[in-house]
Amino acid sequence: MACPDTKHSATRDLSAAHRLGVGLVTVSTLAFSTTGFFMRLIDASAWTVLFWRGIFGAPFVLVYLVWTDRRGIFRAVRAMGWPDVIVTLAYAITMVAYIPALKLTTVANVTLIGATVPFFAGLLAWAWLGERPSPSAIVASVAAFIGVVVMVAGSKGTASHWGDLLALVANGAFAIVLVVIRRHRTVSMIPAAGLATLLATLMSLPFASPGTVSARDLVYLALFGFFQMMLGLTLFTVGSRLIPAVTSALIGALEAPLGPWWVWLAFGESPGPATLFGGTLALGAVLGHILIEARANIPRI
Repeated sequence: MACPDTKHSATRDLSAAHRLGVGLVTVSTLAFSTTGFFMRLIDASAWTVLFWRGIFGAPFVLVYLVWTDRRGIFRAVRAMGWPDVIVTLAYAITMVAYIPALKLTTVANVTLIGATVPFFAGLLAWAWLGERPSPSAIVASVAAFIGVVVMVAGSKGTASHWGDLLALVANGAFAIVLVVIRRHRTVSMIPAAGLATLLATLMSLPFASPGTVSARDLVYLALFGFFQMMLGLTLFTVGSRLIPAVTSALIGALEAPLGPWWVWLAFGESPGPATLFGGTLALGAVLGHILIEARANIPRI
């Protein structure tokens, strides 16, 4: 029988890991939410942006890998197992499917479908890991989804079933990433994240026009790669191991209400009343869930 001090120490360790996971995933979501900001700055096609983002972003991921993994890049890659391969492919599918989805259907539809990730991740984690979502996670997922619905209700544009299908594929693949990382949380998935970035870059090359980018846009693309790959992809991959998959997905859903704020700060485009109300609802739902989980006596980890 474990002594009380041992139990308290283990609980403190779990609580610290949970807080670290929430913090890392939150920072990564802030980084991912700059997508609209950088897309407005950069005068290039979506495929070209995807290509250069990978070219500049992959080295940041590899530098982090060298810094944190004493095995070195090649040994770390050779040591990859089937979970790493699944994460690599699912991450790459998420990156690549998201671009044509934006081209084929409305941004509103892509945003709305993206808000279903907490449900995908929660159901998959429940079925595969037996990780039952907490009541606060379920309520927060529903509230965040309603918030996103309010945000995009007045959006206009021409939708496409193919674009909607690709958005579903992208978000389904992302849910798989969350659950596999959570299932194999003792395994570093940074090599998989780096390979996924390179794979997505190669897949985008046939549709990209790399030589048409200006010197100014190359600087923006380098910053885009740092924010999206180093702060976004890397921190998300590390942090999502430490918290339930549905919590990672919920925090990630904040990308939708946070994105318009960057555009407002940089370009003065004021969010409309629906965006403000819906975004506040989604933000409040996620923050409420995080606070409830933080106050729990035993962290869900």
